[in-house]
Amino acid sequence: MKYVDATQVQKRMGSRLLTNRLAKILFLLSTLFGLLVLIILFYRVIAQSLGWIDFQFITNKLSTDPERAGIMGAIFGTLWLMVVVAPVTLFLGVGTAIYMEEYAKKGRLQSFIQTNISNLAGVPSIVFGLLGLTIFVRASDLGNIVLAGGLTMSLLVLPVVVVASQEAIRAVPGFLREASYGMGATKWQTIRTVVLPASIPGILTGVILAISRAIGETAPLVVIGIPALLIPLPDGIFDKFTVLPMQIYYWTIDSALVDEYANLAAATILILLLVLLIMNSIAVIIRNKFQRRF
Repeated sequence: MKYVDATQVQKRMGSRLLTNRLAKILFLLSTLFGLLVLIILFYRVIAQSLGWIDFQFITNKLSTDPERAGIMGAIFGTLWLMVVVAPVTLFLGVGTAIYMEEYAKKGRLQSFIQTNISNLAGVPSIVFGLLGLTIFVRASDLGNIVLAGGLTMSLLVLPVVVVASQEAIRAVPGFLREASYGMGATKWQTIRTVVLPASIPGILTGVILAISRAIGETAPLVVIGIPALLIPLPDGIFDKFTVLPMQIYYWTIDSALVDEYANLAAATILILLLVLLIMNSIAVIIRNKFQRRF
């Protein structure tokens, strides 16, 4: 029987406990640092936007006069952009997830497609902007209109929707499918009446979070040439437009010439944060309220 030195065991235990404490302190400091930076940024935004957010700021159009400038055009542009992004990502994303989880045969091809979908979720957004510029703006000759911007942003968030929908479908217990098959239902009837209703909370959560990301992205729209000029309010998906992140971007650049533009940018940031907070809260509510437990 091998002899175990109690002193060595105590030293090892002490070393592990010390490592655990150091790791705990390190992670706590990292979290506090991140929160501190976030608080400072939030304070600066609120401080610079005080006195600039009012009904006139929300309802006015863009203007070269900072005192008269508003974001109504950017709000309309953001809404029209979501009119394109939401259905495209929902139908294509959920359809791809259903095929990958329910119909695709397990093998090298399925694994290859799955790996590439997961990798696309981590591709920098500016790459999708270049893709949108090549396919939608130039090859399709759409120009920098709402439709081109919406399709570009749909490409950006589509992998996120696919992965989230796959996880939601995968979480549906197998005995529910087996019970449906036992009752004589076909595969599509089982998917439509059993799998999708059970996975809707997870799918909707992923879609809302993906749309939130699309609302806050700027780089793809900069690449495809979305303007922030004094353009008319968009009336449809074939009109030129601008969005809230683009307006923040241009006002931040113009603040080097006119100081008041920094206040306009801060006010717009606060409005955009409020919109994103509301959408993320809706996603959390949907997940908590409609999530089924089996």
